[in-house]
Amino acid sequence: MSTYEIATFAGGCFWCMVTPFEEWPGIIKVESGYTGGHKENPTYKEVCSETTGHFEAVQITFDPAVISYEKIVAVFWKQIDPTDEGGQFYDRGDSYRTAIFYHDEKQKETAEQSKQELEESGRFSKPIATLILPAKPFYPAEEYHQEYHKKNPFHYKRYRTGSGRDRFIKEHWEDKKKKEEVLKTLSPIQFNVTQNDATEPPFQNEFWNHTEEGIYVDIVSGEPLFSSLDKFDSSCGWPSFTKPVRSSSVDEKEDLSHGMIRTEVRSKDADSHLGHLFTDGPREKGGLRYCINSAALRFIPKQRLKEEGYEEYLKLF
Repeated sequence: MSTYEIATFAGGCFWCMVTPFEEWPGIIKVESGYTGGHKENPTYKEVCSETTGHFEAVQITFDPAVISYEKIVAVFWKQIDPTDEGGQFYDRGDSYRTAIFYHDEKQKETAEQSKQELEESGRFSKPIATLILPAKPFYPAEEYHQEYHKKNPFHYKRYRTGSGRDRFIKEHWEDKKKKEEVLKTLSPIQFNVTQNDATEPPFQNEFWNHTEEGIYVDIVSGEPLFSSLDKFDSSCGWPSFTKPVRSSSVDEKEDLSHGMIRTEVRSKDADSHLGHLFTDGPREKGGLRYCINSAALRFIPKQRLKEEGYEEYLKLF
Protein backbone atom coordinates (compact mmCIF):
# COMPACT_ATOMS: atom_id res chain seq x y z
CA MET A 1 0.00 0.00 0.00
CA SER A 2 1.52 3.31 -1.08
CA THR A 3 2.02 6.29 1.20
CA TYR A 4 0.50 9.58 0.15
CA GLU A 5 2.76 12.59 -0.46
CA ILE A 6 2.29 16.36 -0.48
CA ALA A 7 2.98 18.93 -3.21
CA THR A 8 2.60 22.67 -2.62
CA PHE A 9 2.38 25.38 -5.29
CA ALA A 10 1.66 29.08 -5.46
CA GLY A 11 0.17 30.13 -8.77
CA GLY A 12 -1.64 33.39 -8.14
CA CYS A 13 -5.30 33.27 -7.14
CA PHE A 14 -5.81 29.91 -5.46
CA TRP A 15 -9.34 29.60 -6.86
CA CYS A 16 -7.75 28.97 -10.27
CA MET A 17 -5.20 26.46 -9.02
CA VAL A 18 -7.63 23.79 -7.81
CA THR A 19 -9.37 22.66 -11.00
CA PRO A 20 -6.18 21.86 -12.97
CA PHE A 21 -5.23 19.19 -10.43
CA GLU A 22 -8.31 17.88 -8.64
CA GLU A 23 -9.52 15.31 -11.16
CA TRP A 24 -6.25 13.70 -12.18
CA PRO A 25 -6.10 10.03 -11.15
CA GLY A 26 -4.02 9.76 -8.00
CA ILE A 27 -4.92 13.20 -6.65
CA ILE A 28 -6.47 12.66 -3.22
CA LYS A 29 -7.16 16.24 -2.15
CA VAL A 30 -6.47 19.83 -3.25
CA GLU A 31 -6.74 22.46 -0.52
CA SER A 32 -6.50 26.25 -0.86
CA GLY A 33 -4.50 28.13 1.72
CA TYR A 34 -1.55 30.30 2.67
CA THR A 35 2.14 29.46 3.09
CA GLY A 36 5.62 30.94 3.03
CA GLY A 37 4.98 33.73 5.53
CA HIS A 38 5.70 34.57 9.15
CA LYS A 39 2.27 34.93 10.73
CA GLU A 40 0.46 31.93 12.17
CA ASN A 41 -3.09 31.24 10.97
CA PRO A 42 -3.42 34.31 8.76
CA THR A 43 -6.77 35.44 7.37
CA TYR A 44 -7.48 36.15 3.72
CA LYS A 45 -7.68 39.86 4.51
CA GLU A 46 -4.31 39.81 6.25
CA VAL A 47 -2.62 37.93 3.40
CA CYS A 48 -4.07 40.34 0.83
CA SER A 49 -2.71 43.26 2.85
CA GLU A 50 0.79 41.99 1.93
CA THR A 51 1.96 42.20 5.58
CA THR A 52 2.25 38.48 6.45
CA GLY A 53 4.73 37.30 3.80
CA HIS A 54 2.38 34.53 2.72
CA PHE A 55 1.59 33.32 -0.79
CA GLU A 56 -1.86 32.18 -1.86
CA ALA A 57 -1.21 28.50 -2.51
CA VAL A 58 -2.66 25.04 -2.97
CA GLN A 59 -1.55 21.95 -1.13
CA ILE A 60 -2.04 18.69 -3.04
CA THR A 61 -2.22 15.28 -1.44
CA PHE A 62 -1.35 12.64 -4.04
CA ASP A 63 -0.63 8.95 -4.44
CA PRO A 64 2.85 8.60 -6.01
CA ALA A 65 2.00 5.06 -7.08
CA VAL A 66 -0.55 6.55 -9.48
CA ILE A 67 0.74 10.01 -10.43
CA SER A 68 4.33 11.18 -10.15
CA TYR A 69 5.54 14.45 -8.66
CA GLU A 70 7.19 15.17 -12.02
CA LYS A 71 3.77 14.99 -13.70
CA ILE A 72 2.20 17.29 -11.11
CA VAL A 73 4.98 19.86 -11.61
CA ALA A 74 4.44 19.67 -15.37
CA VAL A 75 0.74 20.38 -14.86
CA PHE A 76 1.63 23.33 -12.59
CA TRP A 77 3.74 25.10 -15.22
CA LYS A 78 0.85 25.07 -17.68
CA GLN A 79 -1.41 27.03 -15.31
CA ILE A 80 0.69 30.15 -14.77
CA ASP A 81 2.77 32.93 -16.30
CA PRO A 82 6.13 31.84 -14.87
CA THR A 83 7.86 35.03 -16.06
CA ASP A 84 5.77 37.41 -13.93
CA GLU A 85 7.67 38.60 -10.84
CA GLY A 86 4.90 40.79 -9.44
CA GLY A 87 1.82 38.55 -9.33
CA GLN A 88 -0.38 36.71 -11.79
CA PHE A 89 -2.50 38.37 -14.45
CA TYR A 90 -4.56 41.13 -12.85
CA ASP A 91 -3.81 39.98 -9.30
CA ARG A 92 -0.79 41.99 -8.23
CA GLY A 93 1.40 41.79 -5.15
CA ASP A 94 3.81 39.38 -3.46
CA SER A 95 1.00 37.11 -2.24
CA TYR A 96 0.13 36.35 -5.87
CA ARG A 97 3.65 35.42 -6.98
CA THR A 98 4.40 31.91 -8.22
CA ALA A 99 6.47 29.36 -6.33
CA ILE A 100 7.12 25.66 -5.92
CA PHE A 101 7.51 24.71 -2.25
CA TYR A 102 9.51 21.51 -1.97
CA HIS A 103 9.03 19.03 0.89
CA ASP A 104 12.25 17.05 0.47
CA GLU A 105 15.46 17.02 -1.54
CA LYS A 106 13.98 14.84 -4.27
CA GLN A 107 11.17 17.35 -4.85
CA LYS A 108 13.72 20.17 -4.86
CA GLU A 109 15.83 18.43 -7.52
CA THR A 110 12.75 17.69 -9.64
CA ALA A 111 11.52 21.28 -9.41
CA GLU A 112 14.92 22.79 -10.23
CA GLN A 113 15.45 20.47 -13.19
CA SER A 114 11.96 21.17 -14.50
CA LYS A 115 12.49 24.93 -14.17
CA GLN A 116 15.82 24.71 -15.99
CA GLU A 117 14.27 22.70 -18.83
CA LEU A 118 11.50 25.28 -19.18
CA GLU A 119 14.07 28.09 -19.20
CA GLU A 120 16.11 26.38 -21.91
CA SER A 121 13.08 25.48 -24.03
CA GLY A 122 12.75 29.02 -25.36
CA ARG A 123 8.98 28.91 -24.86
CA PHE A 124 9.11 32.26 -23.06
CA SER A 125 11.12 35.32 -24.09
CA LYS A 126 11.65 36.46 -20.49
CA PRO A 127 13.43 34.63 -17.63
CA ILE A 128 11.48 32.18 -15.47
CA ALA A 129 10.66 34.04 -12.25
CA THR A 130 8.92 31.24 -10.34
CA LEU A 131 10.61 30.68 -7.00
CA ILE A 132 11.67 27.29 -5.63
CA LEU A 133 11.48 27.43 -1.85
CA PRO A 134 11.52 25.05 1.12
CA ALA A 135 8.03 24.23 2.36
CA LYS A 136 6.81 26.15 5.39
CA PRO A 137 3.66 25.64 7.48
CA PHE A 138 0.53 25.59 5.32
CA TYR A 139 -2.62 27.22 6.70
CA PRO A 140 -5.92 26.25 5.07
CA ALA A 141 -7.94 29.18 3.77
CA GLU A 142 -11.40 30.01 5.04
CA GLU A 143 -14.10 27.49 4.14
CA TYR A 144 -15.77 29.74 1.56
CA HIS A 145 -12.54 29.67 -0.47
CA GLN A 146 -12.40 25.87 -0.61
CA GLU A 147 -13.69 24.48 -3.93
CA TYR A 148 -14.80 27.98 -4.88
CA HIS A 149 -15.35 26.86 -8.49
CA LYS A 150 -18.11 24.53 -7.33
CA LYS A 151 -19.77 26.93 -4.90
CA ASN A 152 -19.73 29.92 -7.26
CA PRO A 153 -19.26 28.50 -10.77
CA PHE A 154 -20.55 31.53 -12.69
CA HIS A 155 -18.34 34.01 -10.85
CA TYR A 156 -15.37 31.65 -11.02
CA LYS A 157 -15.62 31.23 -14.80
CA ARG A 158 -16.12 34.97 -15.34
CA TYR A 159 -13.17 35.78 -13.09
CA ARG A 160 -10.88 33.19 -14.69
CA THR A 161 -11.70 34.34 -18.21
CA GLY A 162 -11.57 38.04 -17.34
CA SER A 163 -8.19 37.72 -15.63
CA GLY A 164 -6.57 36.63 -18.88
CA ARG A 165 -5.26 33.36 -17.45
CA ASP A 166 -7.00 31.09 -19.96
CA ARG A 167 -6.01 33.29 -22.88
CA PHE A 168 -2.36 33.26 -21.76
CA ILE A 169 -2.33 29.47 -21.32
CA LYS A 170 -3.75 28.89 -24.79
CA GLU A 171 -1.34 31.35 -26.39
CA HIS A 172 1.81 29.96 -24.80
CA TRP A 173 1.13 26.27 -24.43
CA GLU A 174 -0.67 25.34 -27.63
CA ASP A 175 1.85 23.73 -29.99
CA LYS A 176 0.62 25.28 -33.23
CA LYS A 177 3.24 23.58 -35.42
CA LYS A 178 2.45 20.14 -34.04
CA LYS A 179 -1.27 20.78 -34.41
CA GLU A 180 -0.83 21.74 -38.06
CA GLU A 181 1.09 18.52 -38.69
CA VAL A 182 -1.60 16.39 -37.01
CA LEU A 183 -4.40 18.10 -38.94
CA LYS A 184 -2.78 17.01 -42.21
CA THR A 185 -3.16 13.37 -41.15
CA LEU A 186 -6.89 13.55 -40.38
CA SER A 187 -9.53 12.04 -42.63
CA PRO A 188 -12.03 14.47 -44.20
CA ILE A 189 -14.73 13.67 -41.62
CA GLN A 190 -12.25 13.99 -38.71
CA PHE A 191 -11.11 17.37 -40.01
CA ASN A 192 -14.62 18.66 -40.65
CA VAL A 193 -15.88 17.60 -37.24
CA THR A 194 -12.98 18.94 -35.17
CA GLN A 195 -12.18 22.07 -37.19
CA ASN A 196 -15.46 23.02 -38.90
CA ASP A 197 -17.95 21.97 -36.19
CA ALA A 198 -19.53 19.32 -38.42
CA THR A 199 -21.59 16.37 -37.17
CA GLU A 200 -21.06 12.82 -38.38
CA PRO A 201 -24.03 10.54 -39.24
CA PRO A 202 -25.62 8.65 -36.34
CA PHE A 203 -25.10 4.88 -36.19
CA GLN A 204 -22.45 5.21 -38.91
CA ASN A 205 -19.44 6.10 -36.82
CA GLU A 206 -16.66 4.21 -35.10
CA PHE A 207 -17.58 4.31 -31.41
CA TRP A 208 -21.36 4.64 -31.11
CA ASN A 209 -21.70 1.03 -29.87
CA HIS A 210 -18.11 0.47 -28.76
CA THR A 211 -17.81 -1.27 -25.37
CA GLU A 212 -14.09 -2.03 -24.88
CA GLU A 213 -12.43 -0.76 -21.69
CA GLY A 214 -10.11 2.22 -22.08
CA ILE A 215 -10.08 5.98 -22.55
CA TYR A 216 -11.01 8.27 -25.43
CA VAL A 217 -8.58 11.09 -26.23
CA ASP A 218 -8.72 14.14 -28.48
CA ILE A 219 -7.67 12.94 -31.94
CA VAL A 220 -5.78 16.21 -32.46
CA SER A 221 -3.93 16.75 -29.17
CA GLY A 222 -4.11 13.37 -27.43
CA GLU A 223 -5.67 15.02 -24.38
CA PRO A 224 -7.69 12.51 -22.30
CA LEU A 225 -11.38 13.31 -22.62
CA PHE A 226 -13.67 10.42 -21.67
CA SER A 227 -13.53 6.96 -20.10
CA SER A 228 -15.37 3.80 -21.10
CA LEU A 229 -16.50 3.65 -17.46
CA ASP A 230 -18.72 6.69 -18.09
CA LYS A 231 -20.00 5.59 -21.51
CA PHE A 232 -23.62 4.48 -21.86
CA ASP A 233 -26.06 3.49 -24.59
CA SER A 234 -28.30 6.50 -25.20
CA SER A 235 -29.79 5.06 -28.44
CA CYS A 236 -28.90 8.30 -30.22
CA GLY A 237 -26.32 6.79 -32.57
CA TRP A 238 -23.31 8.66 -31.19
CA PRO A 239 -20.97 7.86 -28.29
CA SER A 240 -22.54 9.18 -25.08
CA PHE A 241 -20.86 9.80 -21.73
CA THR A 242 -22.13 10.95 -18.34
CA LYS A 243 -19.03 13.08 -17.68
CA PRO A 244 -15.53 13.88 -18.97
CA VAL A 245 -12.59 12.11 -17.41
CA ARG A 246 -11.64 15.57 -16.05
CA SER A 247 -13.99 18.55 -16.21
CA SER A 248 -10.98 20.78 -16.93
CA SER A 249 -10.29 18.88 -20.17
CA VAL A 250 -13.36 20.30 -21.94
CA ASP A 251 -14.95 23.70 -22.52
CA GLU A 252 -18.70 24.21 -22.70
CA LYS A 253 -19.96 27.06 -24.90
CA GLU A 254 -23.35 28.36 -25.97
CA ASP A 255 -24.23 27.28 -29.51
CA LEU A 256 -27.00 29.18 -31.31
CA SER A 257 -26.50 27.57 -34.73
CA HIS A 258 -29.25 25.90 -36.74
CA GLY A 259 -31.96 27.87 -34.94
CA MET A 260 -31.35 26.01 -31.66
CA ILE A 261 -29.98 26.87 -28.23
CA ARG A 262 -27.46 24.18 -27.31
CA THR A 263 -24.29 23.70 -25.29
CA GLU A 264 -21.30 22.87 -27.45
CA VAL A 265 -18.47 20.75 -26.05
CA ARG A 266 -14.90 21.51 -27.16
CA SER A 267 -11.56 20.14 -26.02
CA LYS A 268 -9.55 22.49 -23.82
CA ASP A 269 -6.07 21.97 -25.29
CA ALA A 270 -6.72 21.70 -29.03
CA ASP A 271 -10.05 23.58 -29.14
CA SER A 272 -11.52 20.71 -31.17
CA HIS A 273 -15.27 20.57 -31.65
CA LEU A 274 -16.39 17.38 -29.92
CA GLY A 275 -20.18 17.45 -29.80
CA HIS A 276 -22.93 18.77 -27.51
CA LEU A 277 -24.08 18.47 -23.93
CA PHE A 278 -27.68 17.57 -23.06
CA THR A 279 -29.58 17.05 -19.82
CA ASP A 280 -31.33 13.79 -20.69
CA GLY A 281 -28.64 11.43 -19.38
CA PRO A 282 -29.01 8.84 -16.60
CA ARG A 283 -30.50 10.57 -13.55
CA GLU A 284 -28.63 8.33 -11.13
CA LYS A 285 -25.35 9.60 -12.62
CA GLY A 286 -26.15 13.30 -12.69
CA GLY A 287 -28.50 13.52 -15.67
CA LEU A 288 -25.95 14.73 -18.23
CA ARG A 289 -25.31 13.31 -21.70
CA TYR A 290 -22.14 14.31 -23.49
CA CYS A 291 -23.05 13.44 -27.08
CA ILE A 292 -19.70 13.19 -28.87
CA ASN A 293 -18.60 12.60 -32.45
CA SER A 294 -16.49 9.48 -32.90
CA ALA A 295 -14.45 11.39 -35.47
CA ALA A 296 -13.15 13.68 -32.73
CA LEU A 297 -11.84 10.78 -30.67
CA ARG A 298 -9.05 8.22 -30.60
CA PHE A 299 -9.53 5.18 -28.38
CA ILE A 300 -6.73 3.74 -26.25
CA PRO A 301 -7.46 0.27 -24.82
CA LYS A 302 -6.80 -0.34 -21.14
CA GLN A 303 -3.90 -2.68 -21.89
CA ARG A 304 -2.10 -0.01 -23.96
CA LEU A 305 -2.45 2.93 -21.54
CA LYS A 306 1.03 2.57 -20.04
CA GLU A 307 2.65 2.00 -23.43
CA GLU A 308 1.08 5.18 -24.86
CA GLY A 309 1.91 7.44 -21.91
CA TYR A 310 -1.40 7.39 -20.02
CA GLU A 311 -0.28 5.17 -17.16
CA GLU A 312 -2.04 7.24 -14.46
CA TYR A 313 -5.42 6.32 -15.98
CA LEU A 314 -4.86 2.63 -15.30
CA LYS A 315 -6.03 3.39 -11.75
CA LEU A 316 -9.53 4.01 -13.12
CA PHE A 317 -9.84 0.34 -14.07
